[in-house]
Amino acid sequence: MIGAIIGDIIGSPYEHRNHKSTDFALFSDRSRFTDDTVLTVAVADAILHGKDYAETLVEYFSGYPNAGYGGTFIEQAMTGKLRPYNSWGNGSAMRVGPVGFAFDTAEAVLTEAKRSAEVTHNHPEGIKGAQATALAVFMARQGETKTFIKNQIVKRFGYDLSQPLETIRKTYRFDVPCQGSVPQALTAFLEATDYEDAVRKAVSIGGDSDTIACITGGVAHAFFGQIPPHIEEAGLAHLDKRLLGVVREFSDRYLQFL
Repeated sequence: MIGAIIGDIIGSPYEHRNHKSTDFALFSDRSRFTDDTVLTVAVADAILHGKDYAETLVEYFSGYPNAGYGGTFIEQAMTGKLRPYNSWGNGSAMRVGPVGFAFDTAEAVLTEAKRSAEVTHNHPEGIKGAQATALAVFMARQGETKTFIKNQIVKRFGYDLSQPLETIRKTYRFDVPCQGSVPQALTAFLEATDYEDAVRKAVSIGGDSDTIACITGGVAHAFFGQIPPHIEEAGLAHLDKRLLGVVREFSDRYLQFL
């Protein structure tokens, strides 16, 4: 979860100013948390306290209304009640990381990822993106190899993970559907040597940089188990007391193994 949040913050300056290289400043005066972080924390809060996903997402939207949400989400949340709107966007995948950390079997992870997605993203591709991301986090924290994780994602979800980042980077543009961003984010993880390398590779693809780095960062944290302390400290310094409190509570309960 922390890895996803820091990925979001690192990627935030590059979302509309894509940087097609792994050589960039991890943090700058333009770094900030976005809706990716807010809704990831909302999902974590819902899991921690047995709260309804839809109600908790609205609660956090109300607390952070200018974090950069999608248009349809804003329209729904402003009514005070979320309803599924058949989205296949990557919003379901960006916020699902806590599910992969909190549940103890692949079946439970897949079921809960679907529950967390379908309050908004009830399109099959929206659900699939959330499930693939959460399952990758789960398998990574279970100590599975990258080869095993890759093969399972391809087998279960049909994502093409055969293209190397070098090829993807050349032509990739802003692409918000799950099917146009989750495979790319997972490829960045699969090619990475450590957490920092994973996030740098995710940003270097271009496109929806904060969300891709958020997805990649969550899986990379689960797999590598260690975020360099200076990166974690600099990233979490961007959170306010409320968000950081939930992050700490969730980490104390579910991330002790890392």
